[in-house]
Amino acid sequence: MALNSSSDSFSQELTDWYATHARDLPWRRREFDEQYGAWGTLVSEFMLQQTPVSRVIPHLEAWLDRWPTPTAMADATPAQVVHQWANLGYPRRALWLYRSAIEIAERHGGTVPRDVDALLALSGIGDYTARAVATFAYGDRHPVVDTNTRRVIARALEGRSQPGPASRRDLTAMSALLPEDVSESAVFNAAMMELGATVCTARAPHCERCPIAQRCAWIASGRPDTGDTRPRQARYAGSDRQARGAVLKMLRDAATHELPAEAVTPDWADPAQRDRAIDSLVADGLVEAVDGMLRLPR
Repeated sequence: MALNSSSDSFSQELTDWYATHARDLPWRRREFDEQYGAWGTLVSEFMLQQTPVSRVIPHLEAWLDRWPTPTAMADATPAQVVHQWANLGYPRRALWLYRSAIEIAERHGGTVPRDVDALLALSGIGDYTARAVATFAYGDRHPVVDTNTRRVIARALEGRSQPGPASRRDLTAMSALLPEDVSESAVFNAAMMELGATVCTARAPHCERCPIAQRCAWIASGRPDTGDTRPRQARYAGSDRQARGAVLKMLRDAATHELPAEAVTPDWADPAQRDRAIDSLVADGLVEAVDGMLRLPR
């Protein structure tokens, strides 16, 4: 892996571009940090996992209005949390966030920890989220690698059209690119993610707008299709995920968040899939089955 010129120049060109092209997102604003601190960053990162920014923004605002601190959320009920999550998708994230809030309140006095290992010990937090909180909320120097970052590295440095499956190698690659200056490293992390999200996109990259196009190994080699070995997610329509979402929506919309089991999605086209969806929701703790009734967790 080698850049067409120095890593210092690469990072400088990218951070210069970011200074004028970064999107105005709530979690990047100073007032957001002043009001919510690391908790706001943590909540936003949970919501942004596999969910578009445009869907996250209104939910994030409502969530933090209701639970502006981990301690406030720790006092909620699981049903309130699942209901508030609404249609963000992958609702297990809501319960993981809820459990992490309880752990922060109990273990850390209500303050989101700064240490990466302490963050990794919280429910639902992996390599990306732990380092994102430590970097973007606390300003520490860590490699922060999401799907967008991995795609930029694959193309610009390795000459591949798509990254391979996620691995620890990604952190090593990003670490090698980080500026030594702590504050500059945080900006560079954000710039790599922004480039992948808005310019170096998966299906139709805008190479003519790329600030590092002259250094890109993939462009230099003629933008070859080197294949995509990442696992593909099954489409949503007709999937078990869709059935799970339909069950949860009915329970969220019910006045008491509780319905007779037979009244939940009774006309679902595939009864076996409906039952499988309910069983999986119960197993995940997102739904409770009690005396013939289904309800959000209490």
